[in-house]
Amino acid sequence: MNRLQQALDAVVDRVDTPAPIVLLDVMQDNIDRMQAFADRQGLQIRPHVKTHKCVEIGRRQLKAGAVGITAGNVGEAQVFAAAGFDDIFIAYPIWVAGTKGPRIRRLAETTRLRVGVDNASAIGALADAMGDDAGRLEVVIEVDCGARRSGAPPELAGDLAHAARNRGLVPVGVFTYPGHGSAGPDSRRGAAQDQEAALTAAVRSLSAVGVTAEVVSAGSTPTVEFATNSVITEIRPGEYVFNDLNNARLGACAQDQIALFVAGTVVSDWVPDQVILDVGTKALGREGSPERGYGAIAGTDAVLAKLNEYHGFLPLPPGAFHPEVGTVLPVVPNHVCPVVVNFEEYIVTDSTGTSLQRWPVDARGFLS
Repeated sequence: MNRLQQALDAVVDRVDTPAPIVLLDVMQDNIDRMQAFADRQGLQIRPHVKTHKCVEIGRRQLKAGAVGITAGNVGEAQVFAAAGFDDIFIAYPIWVAGTKGPRIRRLAETTRLRVGVDNASAIGALADAMGDDAGRLEVVIEVDCGARRSGAPPELAGDLAHAARNRGLVPVGVFTYPGHGSAGPDSRRGAAQDQEAALTAAVRSLSAVGVTAEVVSAGSTPTVEFATNSVITEIRPGEYVFNDLNNARLGACAQDQIALFVAGTVVSDWVPDQVILDVGTKALGREGSPERGYGAIAGTDAVLAKLNEYHGFLPLPPGAFHPEVGTVLPVVPNHVCPVVVNFEEYIVTDSTGTSLQRWPVDARGFLS
């Protein structure tokens, strides 16, 4: 990860910290590598934009060959639809309340919109909200494959698809999320196998009620390596675009495939064998633990041991590494997604730091 420090050194005089730095060449390599994988496997890729929330990055993913995008909520979908994205899947069990009904109707008028459902009550609410336009809205049944989050039992997917069709909605397939693949390096393959089994059962359940599963959608970055097209038609990785320490620890990426870090400045060094950086939970989120730390300094063995809102506590390991006050360091986050929502823009450069751009985090703050 020394390339991170090299890039930071080249742009440090033009950056106020804390700031998220994106290495454009590494990010583009990540996009192209995932697209090549999907092409080899005969899969479509529908990247999840919740990771980057950035229109420019989404456009690069489409240019590489993505068939559309995945969003986490209606607001994200609206931001990208307004920017011209016209094939959007909200991979979340939508509950229509407040203004969401009219917003979804408007999206369905201008885009090919798919939304996730996992229960009959939500199907009824969506149908009521769509009214005579129910036939414009495609729904994808979410099933659980072992993550024990949202998602119906796979064998009930057909019943939900049947209910959606009876209300005038258009059931087009099934999706799931193998979140238990992030438990450790040895869990990724097993979670991917659970995913395939659940999706196979769900497709069979849809077929039993006369619904063809046009869409069989799988995630995630940690498990995507093991996805096959035996039943799956598309993959929805998100974190791959930047990668992070969690994915590196899981074996889902190499250290030199991490494309985002947070530049932080040493602001205090009064405590022996410790310095304080200006990166706290307001910059990094709260992802981590005292055992594995809350982010690592690229090219060193040092990890942040504690975070306050604006303070990052960095114990200094024995050796020559002892940054002085004013030193700017590259902090690699454990989980990249919570970092992105804390900033209004990315500082975009490359591994040599020869260029510098600023890209807005367009969907920042859109949580509903």
